[in-house]
Amino acid sequence: MRALWISIRRSPLALTALIALLGLVGMALLAPLLAPMDPGAIDIRLRLSPPGAEGHLLGTDNVGRDVLSRIIYGARVSLLVGVATVCIGGLFGSLLGVMAGYFRGWVETVIMRMVDIQLAFPSILLAVAIMALVGPSMFNVIVVLSIATWAPFCRVARGQTLSVCNQEYITAAEALGLSDGRIIWKHVLPNIINPLIVVASFALATNIINEASLSFLGVGVPPSTPTWGGMLGEGRNYLRIAWWVATLPGIFLMLSVYSVNMLGDWLRDHYDPRLTDT
Repeated sequence: MRALWISIRRSPLALTALIALLGLVGMALLAPLLAPMDPGAIDIRLRLSPPGAEGHLLGTDNVGRDVLSRIIYGARVSLLVGVATVCIGGLFGSLLGVMAGYFRGWVETVIMRMVDIQLAFPSILLAVAIMALVGPSMFNVIVVLSIATWAPFCRVARGQTLSVCNQEYITAAEALGLSDGRIIWKHVLPNIINPLIVVASFALATNIINEASLSFLGVGVPPSTPTWGGMLGEGRNYLRIAWWVATLPGIFLMLSVYSVNMLGDWLRDHYDPRLTDT
């Protein structure tokens, strides 16, 4: 952790991205304290009020709901879905990738053919199709995006495991009679974790966008739950007369994805100094 902190302090862009991301996380965790109003409270009399009108700092939407409060609560959905899908899909995909790279043979063949089938379908189209069948809910979004996330983790974990298994310390551990489970836990996983962390950072940004896309299309979380993607979808019809309804949540969505991507670039360079920006 000390080495990471020293490294990130040397990169102003990564440090700024970290501060921005921590601010978004704090906003999501403290949403009930920071939101000035109930994000679901409707006041038709104040519909499409501009920023600063009658106590609404960022204005209101097409049914009079406070935009600022909905943005603050929307951060909860985006970050929760992003983190949950990366944890579930990343863990599942990494374990399958390690099994494929370590045991080889028919295990590797079966797992990698599953990866090929998964990657043959565009992830967002697959997510839209499944969500249209199962219906909108937070749980369904997390499950669907986790399914769309595991394949890249599996491919990276397999490749790294194949490289690690050719090292002499693995041969020595096998000669000492250590079980496969112990070798994987003690010697393989610790040596492949860094590339998986980098993959996780980019997968987090991708899934934040995917969740927003599903909500924008109306097949994500229920419409009653404030989300950045849902606000974009609701405000696209009012861009000419009420630009703030869609523009402001779009800015927060862009800020979160940009921050995660910048941290991902920094992690890649930190864990592999041979890589240079082009």
